[in-house]
Amino acid sequence: MTSPASDRRLRVAVVHSYYSSRQPSGENVVVDLQVDALRRAGHEVEVIARRTDDLQHSLIYPVTAALRVASGRGASPRGGIEAFAPDIVHVHNLFPNFGRSWALQPGPPIVTTLHNYRPMCPAGTLFRDGASCTLCPDHADARHAVVHACYKGSRVATWPLARSTKFADDPLLTAASRIFTLNDDMLEQYAAIGVPAEKLVTVPNFVPDPGPAGAHDGGYWLYVGRLSPEKGILQLLRQWPEGLPLKVAGSGPLEAEVAAAAGASVELLGQVSGDRVTELLAGAKGLVFPSLWPEGLPTVYLEALAAGTPVLASPESVVGRLVAEQGTGLVQRGVLEEDLAEADRLFPGLQVLCRTTYAETYTEAAWVRAVEAHYREVIATRVTAPNENHSRHL
Repeated sequence: MTSPASDRRLRVAVVHSYYSSRQPSGENVVVDLQVDALRRAGHEVEVIARRTDDLQHSLIYPVTAALRVASGRGASPRGGIEAFAPDIVHVHNLFPNFGRSWALQPGPPIVTTLHNYRPMCPAGTLFRDGASCTLCPDHADARHAVVHACYKGSRVATWPLARSTKFADDPLLTAASRIFTLNDDMLEQYAAIGVPAEKLVTVPNFVPDPGPAGAHDGGYWLYVGRLSPEKGILQLLRQWPEGLPLKVAGSGPLEAEVAAAAGASVELLGQVSGDRVTELLAGAKGLVFPSLWPEGLPTVYLEALAAGTPVLASPESVVGRLVAEQGTGLVQRGVLEEDLAEADRLFPGLQVLCRTTYAETYTEAAWVRAVEAHYREVIATRVTAPNENHSRHL
């Protein structure tokens, strides 16, 4: 294949296993946004998808999904790829509805976006028992995850994922010509397990522009996210000062515990729409982000910047690092009354900077420019099929 001209429309096959709608997934939303962005940029995009919502009604779905994950074999997007004949294949998520061994077969060049840490951590989070955990990648052995029942609190559910964890020898990472990480910390983590540095590049996600920054006159603080242990929501509520309004938007497994921990100043909104999140951010004094795990690039941080909303973040997550680097808020390990008082004083002066940071880094146009450049470079310098010796790892 010859190198396409810089203005030539590309044919892009996007491969994604959609998570269940019963567990709202920011990753699903991001993939759909990126597909629409590529189409608006003039490219021809074919989405090759398998959806948990369509498959989970089968009584044997849990068994077939577990076998597919453990072996790497099973449902393949190869037929759809061949029928579409793309210039490039962009893989997002294969878990749990696609196999992975197909990626090593000859075909168009592949790029992949890593939205989490699943190739090195069966839980995908590098988080266990309330703290960061790198036991599996540190020892190149995912059996530790089975011992600790890291996926859904079940050794049985964790076993297929541990069996499939091959670290740098993951079939998709082996086959991909370019690997997009969402932040530099994630890039360094993957390089540390042996993924070739020349394949890795940080390409942050984007969110749509909501328009002018909000007035931030609602008099409340805001939490938006899943109600789960790694998000730090319980710690936040247990420390939250009485008399300071906090709105909590989200759902998840800790709903009962969150309801019990919420004081009189906390309003629980449940799961809300994207439009409602935009409204809430526009009125908030600031976004509180207490997450305890590294994360990829949480969409709500980008949405906060787009709304001109500063962020009070914990240092454990990538948002804490970005806030410190970009000056878009404060980084605090806990949330105490004096922290909020300092944020109250500082945040109005950061609203313009937040909006500027969004405009320079996290817009649709910035993302399209980056991925187009990498697509064209990969296509122009594509190599032959991956080394067949890698098949021994399957």
